[in-house]
Amino acid sequence: MERSLIVGRARNTNKWSRRIKVFAAALLTAGCLQLPAYAAESDGQTIRVAMFANLGSTYKSTTSLITLESTGKWSIGSDSGANLSIPAGQIRFSADGYRVKVLETTDFQTASAAAKRLQATADTPLLFTTTVNGKETYQLYTGNYATAAQAGQAVARVQNTAAAQLGGQKPVVTGSKRLTTGTYSSLEEAQAAQATLLSAGITAYPVLQLGANASGYAVWVGEASTDAELAALKTTVDAQAPGLSLSTVNDGQPGLIIRTDAGLSLDALKTAAHYTMAGTNAKALVQGDGSGIKVAERSQRTYRGDMEVSIVNGDLALVNVVPLEQYLYSVVGAEVYSSWPAEALKAQAVAARSYALQQGDRFKIANVVDTTLSQAYNGMGSENDKVNSAVDATAGEVVKSGGKIVEAVFSSNAGGQTAHPSEVWNGAEGVFNTVDSSGDVAAQAGLHTWYHVLLSSGVSGYIREDNVKELSSQTNAGLSKVTVTAQNTNVRPIPMIQSNVNPVAKMNPGNEAVVLAKVPESNTYSWVRGPFTSAQLVKTLQGKTTSSVPSAISTLEVTKRGPSGRALEVSANGQAMTVKYADTYRSALGGLPSTLFDIAGTGSYTVLGADGVQASKTGANGAAVLSASGTGTSSGNALVVMSGDGTARAVTQGQTFMFIGQGNGHGLGLSQWGAKGMADEGYDYQAILKHYYQNATIVKE
Repeated sequence: MERSLIVGRARNTNKWSRRIKVFAAALLTAGCLQLPAYAAESDGQTIRVAMFANLGSTYKSTTSLITLESTGKWSIGSDSGANLSIPAGQIRFSADGYRVKVLETTDFQTASAAAKRLQATADTPLLFTTTVNGKETYQLYTGNYATAAQAGQAVARVQNTAAAQLGGQKPVVTGSKRLTTGTYSSLEEAQAAQATLLSAGITAYPVLQLGANASGYAVWVGEASTDAELAALKTTVDAQAPGLSLSTVNDGQPGLIIRTDAGLSLDALKTAAHYTMAGTNAKALVQGDGSGIKVAERSQRTYRGDMEVSIVNGDLALVNVVPLEQYLYSVVGAEVYSSWPAEALKAQAVAARSYALQQGDRFKIANVVDTTLSQAYNGMGSENDKVNSAVDATAGEVVKSGGKIVEAVFSSNAGGQTAHPSEVWNGAEGVFNTVDSSGDVAAQAGLHTWYHVLLSSGVSGYIREDNVKELSSQTNAGLSKVTVTAQNTNVRPIPMIQSNVNPVAKMNPGNEAVVLAKVPESNTYSWVRGPFTSAQLVKTLQGKTTSSVPSAISTLEVTKRGPSGRALEVSANGQAMTVKYADTYRSALGGLPSTLFDIAGTGSYTVLGADGVQASKTGANGAAVLSASGTGTSSGNALVVMSGDGTARAVTQGQTFMFIGQGNGHGLGLSQWGAKGMADEGYDYQAILKHYYQNATIVKE
């Protein structure tokens, strides 16, 4: 639910273009070339959402294949004005580059078996089909590979993996050096020329030319990886298909190589159009019929708007070009619960709209990304009538301050008090300041209570209340005892179920444990994390602090706090572990939900002497429960320390660290749970927004 703040970057307040060119709505006949493709500008604001892109340190999410699906007719177009209409169904995109051609066969089962064997390796298979002299022929490749050398290294691996299916064929490296036979006015003409070349044993593909200075279709010949191979190819083509006028495809010339993919199902032949993006800055726009476009590699989600496929820094990039208000239908539905009050949904809609519009061209090819690095965006699946109504009711409204749209960041739960900018990005107060967010506590309503227990073995952990039976007996110090109601009941390290974390112990009915405390299940308002060992913390701190990290940590404490109580400085062994921005402590300390936390060393405790002097004690070599009155009683092989108010905790043999905190996220700006709490109390969305964004107004743009 949280917007990940990238701090220290320049804030771009320049307005980004709110209109983009779109393709003509009418679907065209298959293979027909139409000019111009860009018929009109969209009437409303649009936003560009990156799903896959290699933008270096700014954003990197890559995929070797993009699979799109539409239930209606759709089209692919380019900057040159070319537009290719395609039928309903699936289409696939890949990037051109170095590959290994594994084999070519007319037997689908042979090709399928080889592809299946390669699926279990790092050499990703691609299976194509084409018709040669009336016979269906299957071509199996692996890749892409970043360099010819890497492809060359893959040849031996591939040959060994698929040895049983090769039938004497030798895998070879292929590349993107090609010849062209010229330009054709229709796809049919290009396909006829391709068929002639294929019948002569020459590899050829029809291509939709994408460059602004090129139009129409072409036939590209070969897939050489070196200039020498390309020269040899030309000699071969001249001999086997005399009369063709051949020229070299310029390096970087953008085109869409049109092939047929036979790899959608390796158990039965199932084909789809496959488009390989070739050349520098290749770009194509896929426009649907309005029913939505499904993206298989994004968890089969379906999205409104159009999809732009391109090559950026050598990798496939996918950008969803969608009307802003429709984008917000998904964002608000993904960020908060649709069951929340309408005023809370409206507040989220205005904040999300403001954030999106303020981003400018932050991601170069896009304004935002579809993850919480920007805002959660899950396509049409997260839409809801109630959410859509909240977006529509606030259409065009944004948060502004000083005449500029506010980068209206928000987080899931502020833990009762929002953060001060100094606690997040070292900034001064203004629009963002520390304000009460008491509604955040609602996040733990209805959750289970957990028992913090100490076993006779000295192990301590947590058991959920519905697995516990309280006993009538108590320890001499007055602590309750419990047993469990089922065999092999898990005792967990923190009060929540973590499927990827092993329990610290198991209990059976009849086994007894001492109750140290009752706590709420960890949630976005109140949470526990750990225990972390010294080695784990040393590892997570390295590279994230501006100071040296000790080789071992015996003590860890918050030594400086900000206005809301969030950690500004954490010290290990008395040495400050300084970070560039205070919010970095969340990741530096093992992925904590917030920086509003306390630290408890499980192997140490502090005693206040009669003289008022505090003394730190370490270890658990005793076997006594120490009460405020000094009464002692046996409790296995762990030391339990009780405070004056009767709360207790176990001191372990070795030192580990538990983090007990509140809130989820950076805590700056709108708290989503806090907004719900205010809405429950009768506040409208404008009052909610003005509470969390100080000195701001709500304006309809």
